[in-house]
Amino acid sequence: MEYLVTMTTHVPGGTSQQAVEEIRAREAARSRELAAQGHLLRLWRPPLQPGEWRTLGLFAADGGEQLEEVLASMPLRVWRTDEVTPLAPHPNDPAPAAGAGGEGSREFLTVFTISVPAGTPAQDVDDAEAHEAERARELAGQGHLVRLWTLPGQGRALGLWRAADDAEMQAIVKSLPLDPWMSTDITPLAPHPSDPPAAGR
Repeated sequence: MEYLVTMTTHVPGGTSQQAVEEIRAREAARSRELAAQGHLLRLWRPPLQPGEWRTLGLFAADGGEQLEEVLASMPLRVWRTDEVTPLAPHPNDPAPAAGAGGEGSREFLTVFTISVPAGTPAQDVDDAEAHEAERARELAGQGHLVRLWTLPGQGRALGLWRAADDAEMQAIVKSLPLDPWMSTDITPLAPHPSDPPAAGR
């Protein structure tokens, strides 16, 4: 099972810079170990306020208990709070393709919440969902749609995308057949030095 984990670190006041650097080095080493074990899949930095220390991680574990063991084994956990979101398979999730596309592009996370207007004929809903699946396959083939998961709650999904910039990401969302029925939250992602694909290069 896969999980999105928002990791927020608060360094205690008075902590020396040397202590911070030492624990960060240990964290990077442990991240490499977890990636090799198949538990840590991706790491990103979301937009941050000055002084804020937050990371988004995509993890794999057999369940919540194993995930907690994985997170507790990371050195920064002593200063960190973790917010875990379980991810379920989505029917439009493209098969992961290692290293597909991505050159010169940025990554984005999207949270989609679909609300079908009351009274919409069932056939119209089915047609829109079929067109959405077709468009998802097209975007995956173009290297834009990387992964898609179902989130807890009715009609919610999480997407990982690649686009040249914010404008292209907005255009991609607007091209989705279900866009008129969706509210969308887009988070631009910055590279993380311990991201497993980056470390692999």
